[in-house]
Formats: sequence, C-alpha cells, structure tokens
Amino acid sequence: MTGKSQSPFSRRAFLAGLLASAAAPSIAEVPKVSLRPRMRNAGTAQVSEVAALLRESRVTGDIVFAVADAKTGNVLEARNETLGTAPASVAKSITALYALDVLGPSHRFTTQVMAAGPVADGVLDGDLVLVGGCDPTLDTKALAALASGLKEAGVREVRGRFLVYENALRPLPSIDPDQPDHLGYSPAVSGIALNYNRVHFEWKRASGDYTVTMDARAAPYRPDVTIARMEIVERSAPVFSYRDAGEYDQWTVARKALGKEGARWLPVRRPGLYAGDVFATLARSNGIVLKAPGLVTDLPEGTVLSDVQSPPLREILQGMLKYSNNLTAEMVGLASTRVRAGRAHTLAASARQMNLWAMGMLGMQNPAFVDHSGLGGASRVSAGDMVRALAAVHDDAILRPILKPVTLRDAKGRPDKAHPVKVVAKTGTLNFVSGLAGYITAPDGREMVFAIFCADESIRATITRANRERPKGARPWANRARRLQRQLLTRWGTAFSS
Repeated sequence: MTGKSQSPFSRRAFLAGLLASAAAPSIAEVPKVSLRPRMRNAGTAQVSEVAALLRESRVTGDIVFAVADAKTGNVLEARNETLGTAPASVAKSITALYALDVLGPSHRFTTQVMAAGPVADGVLDGDLVLVGGCDPTLDTKALAALASGLKEAGVREVRGRFLVYENALRPLPSIDPDQPDHLGYSPAVSGIALNYNRVHFEWKRASGDYTVTMDARAAPYRPDVTIARMEIVERSAPVFSYRDAGEYDQWTVARKALGKEGARWLPVRRPGLYAGDVFATLARSNGIVLKAPGLVTDLPEGTVLSDVQSPPLREILQGMLKYSNNLTAEMVGLASTRVRAGRAHTLAASARQMNLWAMGMLGMQNPAFVDHSGLGGASRVSAGDMVRALAAVHDDAILRPILKPVTLRDAKGRPDKAHPVKVVAKTGTLNFVSGLAGYITAPDGREMVFAIFCADESIRATITRANRERPKGARPWANRARRLQRQLLTRWGTAFSS
C-alpha cells in the first residue's frame, strides 16, 4: 500500500454541516429525539397516497424510508425511519466514504515483487517474494506486467524459495461463510486478490465426454491453474460441492447439471497461493523458473524488483458502486481500518471501526454494520441514519458524482431516461431484502436525500444455506420492492418541489 493521501473532507467540515440548522429539527443536525416526518403541506390526501402505494405494492415485511431536503436536512416524509434493517449493498456507500476519508481519493494500492537476498549476474541468491498490497483490482494482466518487470530488472534465475505475502490483511476463507460454497460473490479475502479471487471453470462436451479447464483468464491471458481443481461426478444434486484438499481447492460438479458447454466463475479460497500459482506461470513465460509458491506470514526485508499500481481509489470506488463488487468493498474497508486502527482480525471488527467513524464523521446515531459489503445479513442501519450520512456529505460532492443513475418510469411503466426527476443512488439486494439510498433532483432543481429499505426477515429465516442462490419467490418480491421504490422516488421528486 502507498501512504495515506489527503482526505477529501475534514472532520471540521462534517461537524459544521451536522450542527448547522439548529433552529429546527432536521437530519443534518444530530437530533436529541427520534426523527419525525416534516411533510410539506402534509395532509390526509398525502398520507392516503403513500398508504395506497404501500398497499398496492404487495411488498411483505418491513418497509421503511426517509426523504429530506439535502441543504437543510429537514425531513419531508418518513416511515419507521428509526427501525434498523439489513442494508445489503447500500452499505457500500458508507464504505466508500470511509475509504475516501481514511486513504484519500488519489490513493493507489501497490503490488510488488521483492528479492530477499542479493542479485548478481542475473541470479537471485535468496527468496523471491510476491507482496500483496491490498489491491482489489489486480488481474492476470497486471501480474503479467509484474513478471515482465522482473525480467527487465535482470533476474533470470531464483535459487531460493518463491513466497507470497498476503498478510497485509488477515486471510479469511469467505466474506460470508453462510453463503453456499460455489457463489463467486463470497470469495476469500486477504492482502492479495487476483481476478477478484475467482477462478474460471469451463466445460465442453465432445465424443460423449467433457473436457474441463480451470484458469485465471484476463484478456489476452488465460493461464491454467493447479490451485483449484474440478471433477465431474455422477449425481443429480447438489450441482457443486467443495472440499479443502490441503494444498488446493477441490470442486466437484454434477454431470447431469452440465449441458453441451458452459462456463462460470467460482470463488478462490487460497488467494495467496492462487496469485503465486499464476505468477509462477507468467514468470516461466519470461524465462524465469520458480519453485512452487509458499506463504510467508511476516514480510522479510528485501529489495523491490518490480511493482504495479492500482487505479486511483476514487476510480476503484466508482466501479465498486456501479458493479457492487463485494470483495472490493471488503478489501478497501479492511485497508482503511488498517491505517486507522491497525489490522483487523475479522470483518466484524473492521466494521466496528467504520461504525465509530460514521458516528463521529457522518453524525449517524446507531450504525451496526458487520462487514463493508453488506453481504452479511446481520448488518443493520436505519433509513434516518442513512439520510443523515448522505446529507452530511452533500455539500462536499464526494459521493454523489460516483453513484449510479437510477432510471425512473413514465406513466405507462416504461423506462424513461428523460424523466424530469433525476436520481443517483446505491442499490442493495439480498434474498427478500431490497434497499436504495441516494440523491434526488426535482424538476425545479431542489435536491433531496433519501433512503428506502424493504425486508421480510420472517421469510429470510426459512431459507436454508443450500437454497440461498435462488430461493423461491425472491425474484418477484424484489421486483415488487424495486417498483415501489421507483414510485416513491417519482412521488417525492414531484410532491416536494420547492
């Protein structure tokens, strides 16, 4: 990791915003009592309109929301806004703010190859170490550049071991162990990640049998890997099974689930050895033969021979918010905690540091995140707290420019990119959980902040671990929740114009 960049906002600026508008209760200040809706011209007709939307939505479970004026923080409309619910990936917006403040928007993560010994006449008389620098965007193409850099440094032979240092972040086998083993959005976490810690599994049928490949592809490279292996077995279910085979990940797949051909990404549980396996292949293509990779828990002293840097953090976070990548969120969150308070031993411990930061810097009253991605279903946040956070940074223009536009619908329910109400927001989806939080610009230019969370925890409690990829009824429930969210946004954009 490189050194900390200048923070894009200061505690003084945050607190000035939080303590502003002391004349009236608002989101922007830290309230002494629970939030209460301050509806502009609120009357029976408005309340009935919202009640009708909720009733007609057929969204079961809790529905909570809050919308406030972005400049004053005054609450315009709210429902159960103090109730904590699972935020899903909406949590990533808080993670982005956390990382931007602690690390700075121009921060770059650095991955290095280091010589732990002298190099003379092209021969390294010692160990070669691949050093992870917490870069969530590292891919096979970047590793290839790292290997080329090693050759350019004049190394042609390594007499010692080939080691991988991944302990800048404490290695964890999965973001959320309660997720099924084969889901690529819950891979292992450590100080090094390759291709988002996923391996590409591809199969093709020919002459009645299948050929299988496991590789680390990133155009134009597709090196085979040995750290993850696949076996086709005769069974109907489950489709995939996973076993820790000691030195590699052993997968099996049900033959009856395979068609003529196909492919999917599977999670990697040994990120350090995975990156080492691929780097050794790429080094060999440059004429440098390395021993099988091993892990080192303490970083030895040495000389940097080659390095690659990530894009600036702001660019990484914009991609994270757009594509909602869980590993990126966890790695930048953990890297931020490492700078703020030292290396965390669990995601929950790191999230507690983010909770404390959010209370001090964003004025949130009771954030209870258990990770940085929102994948863990035990996280809780209220709509009121999310609106507080978004209002606190509104004037800094830090988060809003990197959020994704939300397309609303016309009177006939068709997507309308020319809709007069403009919205940028972060979405969040888990099984029977749907969240949305961000900024609204009304047709007359008035700016608002909002948060909407829908969650049916009673149904979630009945879903078994094996069925969490596609539980019955989850998709239509999510579609209904998203439709309700768009209706509320349209309503607020028109009803609360200045």
